[in-house]
Amino acid sequence: MMTYILRRLLYAIPILITVNLLTFLLFFVVNTPDDMARVFLGDKRITAEQISNWKHERGYDLPLFLNTEAIGFNKISQTIFAQKALPLFVFDFGRSDSGRDIAYDIRQRMWPSLAIALPTLLLGLAVTITLALLFVFFRQSYVDYWGMVICVLLMSISSLFYIIAGQFIFAKVLHLVPVSGFGDGLQAWNFVILPVVVGVIGGIGGGVRWYRTLFIEEMDKDYVRTAFAKGLPAWRVMFSHILPNGMIPILTGVVVILPTLFMGSLLIESFFGIPGLGSYTIDAIQMQDFAIVRSMVFLGAVLYVMGLLLTDISYTLVDPRVRLQ
Repeated sequence: MMTYILRRLLYAIPILITVNLLTFLLFFVVNTPDDMARVFLGDKRITAEQISNWKHERGYDLPLFLNTEAIGFNKISQTIFAQKALPLFVFDFGRSDSGRDIAYDIRQRMWPSLAIALPTLLLGLAVTITLALLFVFFRQSYVDYWGMVICVLLMSISSLFYIIAGQFIFAKVLHLVPVSGFGDGLQAWNFVILPVVVGVIGGIGGGVRWYRTLFIEEMDKDYVRTAFAKGLPAWRVMFSHILPNGMIPILTGVVVILPTLFMGSLLIESFFGIPGLGSYTIDAIQMQDFAIVRSMVFLGAVLYVMGLLLTDISYTLVDPRVRLQ
């Protein structure tokens, strides 16, 4: 297994290089350093000297990839790509265009994001998988039929509706939780409960329909019919036979969520005023802060690659037939 893990980590290197390079190219194709300076300074009557000073202070007055005026190795090192993009491979995020320490911001903001995303993921999985097993157990009955109708209805409603409705009912009318904001320590739970509930409800429709399809495929297999023929109770067949055999596609689906688990939910964090990485990224995009955007894109790519590797390893835990070679 160690050989497999090392090989996968080596495979990740060209992927991360490509992500880093494409992010750099796309950003500078859309925005030149002059455009970035105008957006950051926010003055329509800005002078060429002010733009030049802003670029010089942040190192954006250098060539992109090759400094023909430099000598020797400095032709490569004295470029924007070498000074802004290459340090990411050692997780040196540097400073934002506004002068903030990006690594410090990430360490501070990752906890509010995890406080929202982690319970949303775990509670969401528990609810959707339980409901999917329930509908499979009552397959082709009124419970299954109306359950699917409700799931389609939930899928058809925008996430914005759940957020606004939740804030109106639970915060404005019932005064059970604050409308928005975040607190320290145990006070954080008052601000976390509503975003988590909204996130879970918003994912029920699609999650239940997908898991139900997986479990129905398992229901038609011989080992399930054999288990029922042996007289095992339905709940035991569901949780001891069908659920474990459906774990591989479930784990695959969870991998897609892993980067957002750390990065936070952009929409929920913005509406509920959660100072997490999601709102941090949105603010950076609005300010066109290249340093923060490239850092968050690179961090998301690293998390996704690591998530895929952890998923492959977890396959061996849920299915003994899987061998990593």
